[in-house]
Amino acid sequence: MSVVIKALQVAGGIVAICPCPGGDGEFDADMAHIRDWKPALVISLTPSAEMAALGCADLGARFIEQGARWLHFPIEDFGVPGEIDTKTWGEIEARALAALRGGGRVLIHCRAGRGRSGMIALRLMIAGGERPVAALKRLRAVQPEAVETPGQMNWATGKHG
Repeated sequence: MSVVIKALQVAGGIVAICPCPGGDGEFDADMAHIRDWKPALVISLTPSAEMAALGCADLGARFIEQGARWLHFPIEDFGVPGEIDTKTWGEIEARALAALRGGGRVLIHCRAGRGRSGMIALRLMIAGGERPVAALKRLRAVQPEAVETPGQMNWATGKHG
């Protein structure tokens, strides 16, 4: 079974979340499915050590080989970006919103495609003009477990320090 991509229209484009390719033991099938989905931009949230443990240490290079732009924004499982990472996030958010507003597809993944991926997707939905409560309802309609912790919710909605 290939990775399941859960997508929503956002800001003129499509935001999608999914688990890390290969987590189901079908790395090549997962990558083929993602290639066929044709993301303009892929944002990987799994730290390098986590990707290595999953057997996909070269994931960024593989996405680039498939023609997608790739950004690595590592966040620990159940975590949120730190203060320094929040500054980096501004650049990533601008690139993702530009892709979406141009009608592109932005794919976000973490290990399971729930908490971290949901947090980032929700943040993009809000930055794209949606109200937080309505955005979360739409997101959870496609991924009921999106945004797993209060900290993730606070970060996604801009209530972080």
